[in-house]
Amino acid sequence: MSNELTHTPASTTDATDATTAVPRTADPDGAPVLELDGVSKAFGDTTVVEDLDVTVHEGELLTLLGPSGCGKTTTLRLIAGLERPTSGTVRLNGETVSGDGFVPPEERDVGVVFQDFALFPHLTAAENIAFGLRDLAGDERERRVANLLELVGLPDKGEAMPDELSGGQRQRVALARSLAPEPHLLLLDEPFSNLDVDLRVEMREEVRRILSEAGVTAVSVTHDQEEAMSISDRVAVISAGRLEQVDTPERVFQQPASRFVAGFLGHASFLAGSVEGEVVETGLGPVARERIPGLTAEYDGTDIDVLVRPDDVHAHADGPDNGTVVHRRYLGPTVLYRVELDAGDTISCMHNHADEVGLDDRVRVDLTADHELAWFPRGERAW
Repeated sequence: MSNELTHTPASTTDATDATTAVPRTADPDGAPVLELDGVSKAFGDTTVVEDLDVTVHEGELLTLLGPSGCGKTTTLRLIAGLERPTSGTVRLNGETVSGDGFVPPEERDVGVVFQDFALFPHLTAAENIAFGLRDLAGDERERRVANLLELVGLPDKGEAMPDELSGGQRQRVALARSLAPEPHLLLLDEPFSNLDVDLRVEMREEVRRILSEAGVTAVSVTHDQEEAMSISDRVAVISAGRLEQVDTPERVFQQPASRFVAGFLGHASFLAGSVEGEVVETGLGPVARERIPGLTAEYDGTDIDVLVRPDDVHAHADGPDNGTVVHRRYLGPTVLYRVELDAGDTISCMHNHADEVGLDDRVRVDLTADHELAWFPRGERAW
């Protein structure tokens, strides 16, 4: 039987329909805050965003995730009105702001947090936050600024100048300034890229808390997979200007819609398998067919590739060996191994840092995953 069959990931959400995935905190029955309908953007002969369809619901944090140059920042600029789409429609709260007509950035009620924070160096933290509140009376403006300083955890820093604040504090002030006018939508452009590693993790959690408490709908852009997975209600994975998949972090990681998504979201190994009756025969032994959802009758007798993550397998010295350690990378808390199986595949294994498996050791690799496994038809285009 031919292997050129259409592969649909097993999911309650059709991963090819970005507008139907249900986020964890947004109201899927409510009116969408942002809609991108067939949006494309070309610069000369180069298309950087192609036929993008995404809907963001009230209260949701959606992250656009992809490698450098994939079009995610251009998409953010299209939403903000800093770029005009070549084709397609952008709607905010049901109103068309790009497409048939164009609403300029200052009239879109969209806030932006830039990666360099862009605070006014000659203004205090409070004055930076108050900058967009000129229409409010003095007392009301002061109350709003005080409330925002409290929200971002800086109640005693209102009189501080930007150069007197740490990187994390400057980021909080920038966030408060963007939230001050109560925008319908907040855009975050690589918001943690200028922070050191430890502070980056802390600020991810803090920004998620602030957005949740403020009830703000937000779209973030990043190339950091861990960041996207840890703070987002949904993740939109983009490759070469095209949308690969939109779904919850759990779904895009566990049931990726393409090999690109599988490989971009952490280490991915592919175990060659043959569908034979109630099992899939692999280099690690038979796997029950019921553990690999979506293998309908049309796949009987076909060859597939089963996705395994480093924590799905374990290499050890006990029992008959079936592979050789060809790479070892010490990561502190863990050690990442690559094992070349006698059957021909090379897979990655993640072990505790105290495990003693050496380079060139003969080992036995067992499939230890206790969850459903994703798969792709053999020969399907890799990333």
